[in-house]
Amino acid sequence: MDCIINRRAQFSASHRYWLPEVDDAENQRLFGAGSRFPGHGHNYILYVSIAGLLDQYGMVENLSYVKQVIKKEITSQLDYAYLNDVWPEFSETLPSTENIARVIWQRLAPHLPIVNIQLFEHPELWADYQGNNMEAFLTVKTHFSAAHRLALSELSLEENTEIYGKCARTNGHGHNYHLEVTVAGEIDARTGMIVDLGELQKIIDEYVVEPFDHTFLNKDVPYFAQTVPTAENIAFYIAQLLQEPIRKIGAELDKIKLIESPNNSCEISCRKPMVQTNQTVKEAVLSR
Repeated sequence: MDCIINRRAQFSASHRYWLPEVDDAENQRLFGAGSRFPGHGHNYILYVSIAGLLDQYGMVENLSYVKQVIKKEITSQLDYAYLNDVWPEFSETLPSTENIARVIWQRLAPHLPIVNIQLFEHPELWADYQGNNMEAFLTVKTHFSAAHRLALSELSLEENTEIYGKCARTNGHGHNYHLEVTVAGEIDARTGMIVDLGELQKIIDEYVVEPFDHTFLNKDVPYFAQTVPTAENIAFYIAQLLQEPIRKIGAELDKIKLIESPNNSCEISCRKPMVQTNQTVKEAVLSR
């Protein structure tokens, strides 16, 4: 039975999104502020996931060795570096978050049995790479605040309270929802990107944040006039809203994670067939 261990590391580095074969106006169109000279920087957080059987010492890999490998092959070379110049791979394909994750995998794979590289550019943007050629995953995190009430219209207050507890109270209650949208796609061999990040963020804002933020979901969002706005149903509806617009910009919606509170979260796997019953989501995994 395999066990997965995770090792965290970090490095600070700068990069610039700039293609010398096109003019300033085209670079600005493609990359926005990311194209500005001389570049910009991030405090990157790296998680290296390693899988294997436990050895006689109760370990998958000796973490001291893992730490040394990551330092030698990755962080000692990238920390305080200008990424465009530090490794030859980044002269061919720009050092986007997803492409940095891919190249880190390539440099660690000869030394460690890795199964995932996760790289945070900042707390609301990160990439995952799992060794599948040019396929990568990019996650954008955002938030909205909304109120809701959990109740079925055909049931009495007492009956709804039996099902939903305090959440059935007639005036509702609110949450600061945190939403993670993960998309999958092929890393472009030149730009290093799987999707136009600006377009992705616009889609999330247009289809979710603006319509949902500072609303009473049962009353202000027509879908929830007929569907109880549980975390599962909200996540399922967000997946429905985003799937086609994201496909039109060249990526696939992979996962929706909705965090209702520090104790409650829900995930929808979007590249599997999504099947919804009257008030439940079969693809949702709810943590309470």
